[in-house]
Amino acid sequence: MKTIIETWPAEAESVTRHDGPVFMDAEIAPNRSLANPAFIALMVAISVISFSAGLFYMMMGAWPVLPFFGLDVFLVWLAFKISYRDGRAREYVRVDARDIEVVRQLPTGHRRRYRLPTAWVTLRLINPKAHQSQIALTAHGRALILGQFLSPPERGSFAKALEKAILAARQSLSERPQETGGAGVPGA
Repeated sequence: MKTIIETWPAEAESVTRHDGPVFMDAEIAPNRSLANPAFIALMVAISVISFSAGLFYMMMGAWPVLPFFGLDVFLVWLAFKISYRDGRAREYVRVDARDIEVVRQLPTGHRRRYRLPTAWVTLRLINPKAHQSQIALTAHGRALILGQFLSPPERGSFAKALEKAILAARQSLSERPQETGGAGVPGA
């Protein structure tokens, strides 16, 4: 099992965007399978079961176990709150002819920007079927890992879409006429 360690540095400041066409403008977000009403129903069910079991043991004379039944409800609630907080993470991926811009929004709201040159980037999908699969953008000996919170099938489909966008961006670069450059011809 091979993994890549992320080594691409974040941008110190925001750079002006390229004015050309955009080939991909995607937002990647983690999945959360339990909606708020279902979370409330689950917590009520756990509380009722835990309270009933606590009363049963209290009536049997084992009252010291009662706080532990409250503790398990609190720990389940805390685990879901942490999961929902982590669900606020986002990755924004924008591909144009000049750059691939990745903006990571952490659950705290802080953002980190990464900019990679479209012409030099290599996209690699490492261990595509494994749970630890990675989408890596590499250039100049550095790597940036995308979509770490996606499932393996989602990583595979996102990698295909991103590769298609990168190829389209490179194709648009090759279709542009090149400047002649150099000094003008005297007397012309």
